[in-house]
Amino acid sequence: MSYEQLKLEKQLCFPLYACAKEVVKKYNPFLDEIGLTYTQYITMMVLWEQEKMNVKTLGQYLYLDSGTLTPLLKKLESQELIKRERLLEDERNVIVSLTAKGYALKEQASLVPEKIGQCIQISNEDATQLYTLLYKILDSIHADFE
Repeated sequence: MSYEQLKLEKQLCFPLYACAKEVVKKYNPFLDEIGLTYTQYITMMVLWEQEKMNVKTLGQYLYLDSGTLTPLLKKLESQELIKRERLLEDERNVIVSLTAKGYALKEQASLVPEKIGQCIQISNEDATQLYTLLYKILDSIHADFE
């Protein structure tokens, strides 16, 4: 029996994993400047766009389960960047919203994408194509669980 399929060079998952890890590593110095981890940063990005949403929807946006999201939100709340509030009519439903301090951090964070763009040499066309392909994969995987 041939085990050709077990070669690392044959695996789509490996370059995806390695690339994601290395790209996040490039973010770290810029995010350290604004006091966020990568996962906190992407959480804040959603909130800067939406301003307020329930935790379940936020988790869906970010592909994060509640076991990962809850401690992350607690940390952001301890930094006074967000607030969490339970709905009176359904206490299981928690709404996350930006504080003034969280909203103000958006200005500093707005510099991060340009800094990352200088670190990662890829054309806009290639970036758009990669973005499209990665979301096709995510959508395909997500469709399997619905």
